[in-house]
Amino acid sequence: MAPSTSSNKIPMFCEEEYDDWKIRTQTYLAALDDDMWFVITDGPIKIMKANIAVAVSRGAPHMVQKSRYEWTTEDKRKVTSTM
Repeated sequence: MAPSTSSNKIPMFCEEEYDDWKIRTQTYLAALDDDMWFVITDGPIKIMKANIAVAVSRGAPHMVQKSRYEWTTEDKRKVTSTM
């Protein structure tokens, strides 16, 4: 059976046709959102904050990830706009 070429269906994985499946999947995800492939390869967006418990080195604060309960409205907007 030939793979579906419909643009609204996610391509089904077929080990023998991996290269084609990968290209079709990247295209499918890019059609959903331009940055979707970056989320898959780089991971989800991380909301960061300066760690005030650590001394500033070379003029730049040490950054740590914010926990979800620390997110501001702006942080939530950043996360939902990338989904």
